[in-house]
Amino acid sequence: MKKDNSLILNDNEISEVDVIYKNIKEKVINARSKMLKQIDTTMIEVYWYVGKITSDLYSNSSDGTYGKRIIEALSKKLTDEFGNGFSAVSIRRMRRFYEFYPNWSAVPTELSWSHFLELIRIERKEEREFYQIESIKSNWGYRELGRQISTKLYDRYLISPDKTLIMSEAKKGEIEKQPEELLKSPYIFEFAGLKENKNYLESDLEESLLNHLTEFLLELGRGFSFVASQQRLKIGSEYYYPDLVFYNRLARCFVIIDLKIGKLSHQDIGQMQMYVNYYKKTQMIDGENEPIGILLCADKDDAVVEMTLGDSVKNVYASKYLTYMPSKEELLKIIKEEKELLELSKEEFEN
Repeated sequence: MKKDNSLILNDNEISEVDVIYKNIKEKVINARSKMLKQIDTTMIEVYWYVGKITSDLYSNSSDGTYGKRIIEALSKKLTDEFGNGFSAVSIRRMRRFYEFYPNWSAVPTELSWSHFLELIRIERKEEREFYQIESIKSNWGYRELGRQISTKLYDRYLISPDKTLIMSEAKKGEIEKQPEELLKSPYIFEFAGLKENKNYLESDLEESLLNHLTEFLLELGRGFSFVASQQRLKIGSEYYYPDLVFYNRLARCFVIIDLKIGKLSHQDIGQMQMYVNYYKKTQMIDGENEPIGILLCADKDDAVVEMTLGDSVKNVYASKYLTYMPSKEELLKIIKEEKELLELSKEEFEN
């Protein structure tokens, strides 16, 4: 059989086909993504509508039994017709969704139904708004949102020196952060794979965090970019090596982090102050805020006591970290203790 040479492409034609193929492929992928997003948004509107109807049923029932019976019957008919997704439990979640978002035009279309299932677990409106804004701005998947809720990100941020900006961010979305507003306590590094009470070095912790850099950046918060680890700084005739250096685009400042597994000392604080001063003098440009230094400590008492370090130390903070996922009760206890001790430290400093 004679070979059809007309189908043989030269190098230029092969390149042209590749370019056209890539363009078409990108269009198809984008179209499919938009289509799936539109389907998800449409179904969320359906769930909202179901929630509205069932909420009205409960409102018109003096003891709730009428609404419960109707929902059970409705669930059976919808499940028979459309399959999974309309169980009585699911419909009750739809009702809760509507009650938290009674105005459909205010429902953020950037989020999936899985995101909303996480958000409607939260009773406090200001806390729910905080996670909603952070999910959109940080492009969290629903699993990451679930992790941040479970690790009490909102409460940990409230350890920061000024709670007003946290609340403002939750309500308004994108605002410029003050450098000190980057802080939270405790930080949770369960993803690093270092078990509690197991002997490890500071270098082991640093290596584990860098090996899980994506998770580490998410835990640090929005706006962080990695700059360097063990960056060599020549100060006077000596060389120094801060553990980790980041830049935060929202606060417009460098963030220097040192990891401490033992007792925090005044030498550690003085050395971090030297790093902060070095970056201010050599790296800071017009329009940026002054760098800050964060000493991440395993020892809770040291971390809290040093949260407010006094006039002699500027832009240096200390915070606690955990290498395991604490229980809800344990985490709330830690947060409560650190809030109380921080307030006590502030009162003593002001007096």
